[in-house]
Amino acid sequence: MRILHFADVHIGVENYGRTDPDTGLSTRLSDFLAAYDEVVDYALSQSVDLVLFCGDAYKSRDPSQTHQREFAKRVARLAASGVPVFLLVGNHDTPHVLGRATSLEIFQTLDVSNVHIGDTLRTYRIPTRRDGPVQIVAVPWVRRGAFLSQDDRRGLSPDQVNEAIQERLARAIRQQADDLDASVPAIFAGHVTVSDATTGSERTMMLGRDYVLLRSSVALPQFDYVALGHIHKYQILGSNPLVVYSGSLQRVDFGEESDEKGFCVVELDPREKAGSRLKQHQFQTVRSRTFRTVSVDIRTGDPDPTATVLKAIAATDIRDAVVRLQISVPAELEGRLRDADIRAALDGAHFVAAVSREVKGQPRNRLGAAYSEGIDPREALKHYFEEVGTPRDRTEVLMRRAEQLMEEQDSQ
Repeated sequence: MRILHFADVHIGVENYGRTDPDTGLSTRLSDFLAAYDEVVDYALSQSVDLVLFCGDAYKSRDPSQTHQREFAKRVARLAASGVPVFLLVGNHDTPHVLGRATSLEIFQTLDVSNVHIGDTLRTYRIPTRRDGPVQIVAVPWVRRGAFLSQDDRRGLSPDQVNEAIQERLARAIRQQADDLDASVPAIFAGHVTVSDATTGSERTMMLGRDYVLLRSSVALPQFDYVALGHIHKYQILGSNPLVVYSGSLQRVDFGEESDEKGFCVVELDPREKAGSRLKQHQFQTVRSRTFRTVSVDIRTGDPDPTATVLKAIAATDIRDAVVRLQISVPAELEGRLRDADIRAALDGAHFVAAVSREVKGQPRNRLGAAYSEGIDPREALKHYFEEVGTPRDRTEVLMRRAEQLMEEQDSQ
């Protein structure tokens, strides 16, 4: 039984993109859809038995019709070919208001064949074409208001609310695991943060305070594989059972500059006993937009500071990449930087996120006028927090609030 596990597609992330003149859409939308197409093409060409998506189809909780169409087209390709698709609801798929439909619910409403929606914490039994059924213990993103009543939350701090959710989730997961049919392969699928995970840019995309499950709460012996979404970095947190974040399909910002992007393929042998079914696991990379940081430290007495910058750019492969240029320059040499020459050297980039100058001897950081207008607001805000020395935990809170405000503005 071959299972493809992926997550965090985030269709709608369009920072560091430009308008494609042929389609009128953002080039970054094309990036994300191209990576998604690689997942679908692999599943169909390699005769995958189940496609398991672990949440966050979109960037926004209220995706545009275009974004919904593009996500659904690819799900339809899989389903029409007879491949069962399990779609777990993530935090970006969950509306702000209780009672409103999730962005994935339309598949359930239309009763699309071979598409299963994991919107409730329970065990789903999914048939496959060749190797019988597989059990999926699903933990979608949990709304606090839906999981804890007002009485439960009365008098509790936000941290205590999270602790209460964590305890209840752990008990619920264990109960589901205890009720599994031991003769049928079983997978845990969760859109959650698990302790010991290395987090990254998703911290600035989280729309609220996060709760964290202990690894021991999900790495139960009844599971043959633990498939996770929500954290953008591919990583293995443990074995026996294997606990894996597949990561996202595209880089969101420079916090993911060095991360490989892709999806996971696992093979289970249904004939084996629980604990012995996992036979193979591999991480399959996809083509993702390159991010490059070019850092230049100009020394006092440099006869041609611009030439030093151009040499650093030439030594870096910036073709079709999202690029930021960081120049550290003595105050007396700043005026000798030729902006036109530097702009010309960056022409091969897909997008220039920023050109920043740290002027030695001056307590501030300047953004080149040519680029300050085009810098993504999130990147500019993060850059500002770094410059003023804002603590990391405080930065994360402020960035989450800024993201909420931007989404609210976009939806108006």
